[in-house]
Amino acid sequence: MNISELLAQSARTFAQRPAVCLGGKTFCTYAGLRDRSAALAAGLRARGVPVGGRVVIYMGNRPEYIEILFGIWAAGCVAVPVNAKLHPAEVDFVLKNCGAALLFTDEAEEKVSFAGTVVVASPEYTALLAEPAPFLTEQVAPEDPAWIFYTSGTTGRPKGAVLAHRNLWAMTLSFLADICRVTEDSAALHPAPLSHAAGLFALPFVRRGAVNVIPESGGFNPEELVELLHRFPHSSFFAAPTMLNRFTACPVLDNQAMDNLDLIFCGGAPIYVEDLRHALNLLGSRIWIGYGQGEAPCTISYLPPHLLGPDTSEALLGSAGIPRSGVSVRVVDNTGVDCLPDVPGEVIVSGDVVMAGYWQNPEATASAMRDGWLYTGDIGSFDDQGVLTLKDRSKDVIISGGSNIYPREVEEVLLRHPGVTETNVVGRPHPDWGEEVVAFVVADPEVTAEALDLLCLDQIARFKRPKSYRFVQSLPKSSYGKILKTELRRLLAETEPRL
Repeated sequence: MNISELLAQSARTFAQRPAVCLGGKTFCTYAGLRDRSAALAAGLRARGVPVGGRVVIYMGNRPEYIEILFGIWAAGCVAVPVNAKLHPAEVDFVLKNCGAALLFTDEAEEKVSFAGTVVVASPEYTALLAEPAPFLTEQVAPEDPAWIFYTSGTTGRPKGAVLAHRNLWAMTLSFLADICRVTEDSAALHPAPLSHAAGLFALPFVRRGAVNVIPESGGFNPEELVELLHRFPHSSFFAAPTMLNRFTACPVLDNQAMDNLDLIFCGGAPIYVEDLRHALNLLGSRIWIGYGQGEAPCTISYLPPHLLGPDTSEALLGSAGIPRSGVSVRVVDNTGVDCLPDVPGEVIVSGDVVMAGYWQNPEATASAMRDGWLYTGDIGSFDDQGVLTLKDRSKDVIISGGSNIYPREVEEVLLRHPGVTETNVVGRPHPDWGEEVVAFVVADPEVTAEALDLLCLDQIARFKRPKSYRFVQSLPKSSYGKILKTELRRLLAETEPRL
């Protein structure tokens, strides 16, 4: 079934309910969203975009984003959302790699040069909406592509994870089963990029006739978010851990905003125990921690909010929780055999939410997809109660003297120092041990390497402690708030002599 049926169903039931708001003002109702998406679908057909044609969306958050998604799907085409902060050269690669038929953007003259460009809010875009059309969804197979999510490309050229209509339906149903009660009175606020998980999380809210709210700034501003919470009861939003930290530190966050907050969906990167505990102390069980990948969007495991509280054990707070509905999760060794409890291995996943493969990349697909299982590249372990704890990405594990060191374990200890704001740990080559641990630290001026060393020696094995501390003003992050270990490794390589 075409995923655009989500909108068709809700437009019949909730026709006059607000579907999309820009700030506090209604942009369109569900009937309006259906009609605008139908006109876009007809416009794509009229421009010769074929069924299965790839349509790239390269723009920031704006209310038209959601109608563009549903217009693409209704036409039987494939949405290819890319982060608005990518460099034009990176977008040019995506356009060529996916064989794009059309590009929607918001500032064409400042971005890429592409023959099939439509600038949103331009006369050309208005013309696409001008001719009324019935909402006719193109019949597609469940396995047909609906969304191509390009990875960040931190280890090479980005790969396009192909998400079929079946994957998006499975993700939507899993959300409604596991996360929170969504009704027509609910609101999804969108301070995070719609090109990522936030855009996918819009789907279950559309299915229930809830409103999707785009901040007027188009992005994340904690004060603006508090204002929106004042306007919209029963609100939820997606936040990366760095966004959650900034939100909880917002000086204007008050009881009214917290009373109107249903849930914060936190994901995109691991959240440290100390940060999570602080957020729980302030917000209570309004935080939902999820683990997923672009290849299995938002749907591998989760920490149910009712398990979280001030007295929750550190082990549970540091975990990725239990498997989501509709997926099977295993931890296996390098021969594919299931690991015993508390023994680390690679996390592998199976289910309808798992991607079809990588776009026109059979080698990468064969490496990641084996015997019906997605090999995530993440290292983790199950305990004897089925709770999954992630150690690190397999490529980030530091091997020193033949022993595995998981950077997150060291980072968690360093963050226990009250003067440490942020930290990230990487490995650097060592002639005798293979690698040794280096910690990049954002901290108060009085924090010393000696104090951090004593903290580590008191908490973890001696061989795991950092052999060098780099005190920095900030850590490099992606536009999505994820710390870029590749940049830290590059900095090390540039500032240290070769072995």
